[in-house]
Amino acid sequence: MNSNNKAVAIIPAYEPDGKLVTLLKQIKEDSGFDAVVINDGSSSGSRELFKEAEEYAVVIHHSENKGKGIAIKTGLSYVQENFPSDTVVITMDADGQHKVTDAVKVCKAAAENDKSLVIGSRIFSGKVPLRSRFGNSVTRFVYKIVTGIKVKDTQTGLRAYNAAFIPFMLNVKGSRYEYEMNVLLECSRQKIDIKQVRIETVYINDNQSSHFNPIKDSYRIYKEIFKFCASSLISFLVDFGIYSFIIYLTRDLVLAQSLFVSTITARVISSALNFYINRRYVFKSNEGLFVSAVKYFALVGGILLVNFFMLRILVESAGIEKHIGKLIVEITLFIISWLVQRLFVFKKTVRGDGR
Repeated sequence: MNSNNKAVAIIPAYEPDGKLVTLLKQIKEDSGFDAVVINDGSSSGSRELFKEAEEYAVVIHHSENKGKGIAIKTGLSYVQENFPSDTVVITMDADGQHKVTDAVKVCKAAAENDKSLVIGSRIFSGKVPLRSRFGNSVTRFVYKIVTGIKVKDTQTGLRAYNAAFIPFMLNVKGSRYEYEMNVLLECSRQKIDIKQVRIETVYINDNQSSHFNPIKDSYRIYKEIFKFCASSLISFLVDFGIYSFIIYLTRDLVLAQSLFVSTITARVISSALNFYINRRYVFKSNEGLFVSAVKYFALVGGILLVNFFMLRILVESAGIEKHIGKLIVEITLFIISWLVQRLFVFKKTVRGDGR
């Protein structure tokens, strides 16, 4: 790492054990980093441990458990107020799963690539807890589908970036484990480069010290995608219902005319509904209504043309039944619509104050 770059490790900690102090000693002795530990509402039984941690790091206390995402933001706010603007920030877990040598590698890459988010990417081979292997496989697959970007380790907590990224990081939504996934999603949205550095995979006691709740935290990670799916399903049902009704009303017209009238009418009504739901409830865009509407309905127009021609090919050329053809087309265009809406139509603007 460039000697001119100061580095600080942010370590959120909830009910930690002695591995936290061991980690802090190693950071001080082997890396030259400063360290900021956030006690995220741990019980009184951890009081002595955090006192010991104060010998090696700044310790900030939350009066109650607020979640990993909030803890990281607390650390980022402290760094923003107390460290130079060219500081390299690195986040690490408190349970000893990140080696200091790997943290130094990731920090060095961040110092050399100050416009990138650098993540420590684990190799999931050998003895890896099933829930960790499965969870990372699922999020990796979903992230690739949603963004088109291949990230080998979406759940890694070892990440580094220049302090200039702090306003962006503070702006990312999420209070618990979903925050880290949201950071990756927002990076793809804002076209921020993600660099991956290979690190060692370390699991202690089959990762039993993790406070990750497979049900609650998985829901938080995927809830934006769930909301988009629900919005798309509602709009699809409206679209499909109107399409079927008009197909019935225009059954005496030439097939091409019937398809055209049915598809256009259904899409205009369902897209207006979809725009309202996605802008207000799914992506919560803060961009101007007119600008969002222009981009959204341009997308609708493009997808409408593709929808019509795909449907015509399937029904007229391939001989597929009209309703089945409609289902095939809608499923095919679903992912394209998600990507364009998330990355372009409802793009959020990041405010400099981090809000």
